[in-house]
Amino acid sequence: MVFALVVLVVLALLGAVHRYLWRRFVGDTTAPGSPLRRAGTVAAFVLPLLSIGAMTSGRVGAPFWLQQVLAWPGFLWLACLLYLTLALLVGEVVRPVLLRVLARRDGATPGAGARTVPEPAAAGPAGESGTGTGTPADVPDGARPRTEELVPSHSAGASARSEAAGRTATESVAEPATEPARERETEPAAGPLAASAATPATTLAPGPSRRLFVSRVVGGAAAAAGLATVGYGTYGVLRGPSVRRITVPLAKLPRAAHGFRIAVVSDIHIGPILGRAHTRRIVDTINATSPDLVAVVGDLVDGSVADLGSAAEPLSALRARHGSFFVTGNHEYFSGAGQWVDHVRELGLHPLENARVEIEGFDLAGVNDIAGETEGQGPDFGRALGDRDRGRAAVLLAHQPVVIHDAVEHGVDLQLSGHTHGGQLWPGNFLAELANPTVAGLERYGDTQLFVSRGAGAWGPPVRVGAPSDITVVELASRQA
Repeated sequence: MVFALVVLVVLALLGAVHRYLWRRFVGDTTAPGSPLRRAGTVAAFVLPLLSIGAMTSGRVGAPFWLQQVLAWPGFLWLACLLYLTLALLVGEVVRPVLLRVLARRDGATPGAGARTVPEPAAAGPAGESGTGTGTPADVPDGARPRTEELVPSHSAGASARSEAAGRTATESVAEPATEPARERETEPAAGPLAASAATPATTLAPGPSRRLFVSRVVGGAAAAAGLATVGYGTYGVLRGPSVRRITVPLAKLPRAAHGFRIAVVSDIHIGPILGRAHTRRIVDTINATSPDLVAVVGDLVDGSVADLGSAAEPLSALRARHGSFFVTGNHEYFSGAGQWVDHVRELGLHPLENARVEIEGFDLAGVNDIAGETEGQGPDFGRALGDRDRGRAAVLLAHQPVVIHDAVEHGVDLQLSGHTHGGQLWPGNFLAELANPTVAGLERYGDTQLFVSRGAGAWGPPVRVGAPSDITVVELASRQA
């Protein structure tokens, strides 16, 4: 019942946001019935359906090829939806300011409905000009502006009639004309409509209204900003993670283990979007650091071994003096955790399922992710750490930072985690802070230090904004040294 309610709320929210985007990008900027409006309306229905398909296809067991087809457009649109909406919300602040500026600028021009244009140069005295109008004696010929009303009035028609009559009388005195000629010249002065037709139209068709102009400017700027942000964030993920290095002093670490280097990688998220090439980039980056030990702290995959087993195979090329170790994340329990534990073991990694091994100078322990509790395979700190010698330093691999309090209770010196992605998409880091004690980086909880990696991949949209992917080399330092 609760799940169904959450789904309804999410669908309602998606519908409302898409309606808002349609209004600002399509309804406010295009003409009814135009091809652009029709295309925008179709996109407003198709894009959210692709996103829903991308999020649900894996869970409902759709063929892997269909998951791949839906993943790129569906997940990318979710990122676009976020940043286009944020950009439009900024535009809501800018919109009234632009309207006010344009209204003030237009208020400085001649009165509404009137336009000032220069009078053509007269050919001579009144009654002999090319337009049939004279110029005042105190204004030089061709210099006086004339104001033409955009909407002709009866007074304008009367003036035109009197001017035409004056022109006819003058021409009859100055130069006798034949009867047909007089008839042709006097016929136009028949009434307001005839006078209007005889006067050439000089007004231009009105341009877009201020509101339409502002809607197009704000919409275009919002689209450019939102799409550019998503493009840059996608490039960052596809380029691969960068390497960070930190030094963590441990009071119990012996001098002989001073400088021991652990390459921490989390949240690789091999799946319909990030496949074998993504895994290979990560492996090459880790090997280039020449670590003493590799720690893969969960969320390796988003899919089954049958679909993604070959994409994970480059992990067999990991090289470290003390080997590579793996603990499950919550996404492994969505993808068949037991099969993946067996598969990574075949690739040469050592799964730590609530277990511990002795490394040179310290104990390395690992616990299952708390998502495994639904399958009876959750974290067991007593089994992993209960009978150890507390005089030795202990390093714990645990996917989610929230288990830090259990780590403190069991005397762990350093916990290595992931899960948060550093928020992945700003401002998602603020939401991540609500659910996790630490979102990224190194913090201390009592005598225990917690390091949280931002992760090497991405879940959902292959986009990161404000939280670049990374692989971190943690160098242990002995206080005795």
